[in-house]
Amino acid sequence: MRSYDDDTLPLQPPIRLPGEATLAAAVRAAPLAEELEPAGSDAEVLAAWADHCRERLAADEGLLLELMRMFLSREPVEDGVPETLTGLGLVRRTEPYTLTWLGLWVARLIVAETTGQDVPVMGTLADADAAGLLHGLRSYPEADRGEELSGWVKGRDDAVSEITSVLATVSPLSRAVGVELLSSDFGEEGRLALAALLDEPKLGAVIAARTGRDERRPAPDEIAWVLVDMAAALLEFGGESGEVIESIAMGMDAEEQAGTIAILAFGEHPWTGRVLQVFIDRHPDERVVASARKALRRLRGLADVRS
Repeated sequence: MRSYDDDTLPLQPPIRLPGEATLAAAVRAAPLAEELEPAGSDAEVLAAWADHCRERLAADEGLLLELMRMFLSREPVEDGVPETLTGLGLVRRTEPYTLTWLGLWVARLIVAETTGQDVPVMGTLADADAAGLLHGLRSYPEADRGEELSGWVKGRDDAVSEITSVLATVSPLSRAVGVELLSSDFGEEGRLALAALLDEPKLGAVIAARTGRDERRPAPDEIAWVLVDMAAALLEFGGESGEVIESIAMGMDAEEQAGTIAILAFGEHPWTGRVLQVFIDRHPDERVVASARKALRRLRGLADVRS
């Protein structure tokens, strides 16, 4: 999926990795490890191997691009894999070629260093707080999410209360994940907890919109906040500009869209500026673009007044 911002990598699904000892053993067994003779603790071996891989990949852009292509597609490759990637222990030699655990580990490091995105590792969220859980689950497929959630719930006295307590303060996509978890994974207890939040300003309106509670209509001063929150969740995931725009346009013609965009600056949502920038950069109709520019100027002016 192509991102609105070409420099932004869409959120990547989780990977599975063994423990440090298994990864270090894979380093010691890699054919090209003999020139380094990796020694020391497992952590020291992995740190040295990470540096070695960075140097080799930085010196050959083709190697780096092939590793990233395999990591992002998660698909086997029939042929054409550079021998260096197998020599480094990053790709399995048998056809079709696939990334090894070491390959996944190195690629994850490079993604974090080049894009700032920490690709999640299955099983690592068990000790996170509720906000960390929701942040980590943003890119999880449903089956993997259920597995990760079950590990997080173990030993917690009131998982539902922990999640509901952070819904108002987490990011838009984390909030969407939290609402979905409570409405589908926690049964009646989760749905009752969401219902208890419906009267909360802004948060209640978003919950109603995401769970189809038509009886809880947004107040006039909540509409802009809800629209931005829904669009921002798509933007946070790395959605295409058309998806972000349509989440607010909802089939309206350009004139109606321009009128809707004009009110967004008054919603006081922290993602408003980023959502407006999508309309400025990518909307095909100049009337809507002009309205978004005006709304962004108004947003900045309101921020100056508040500060």
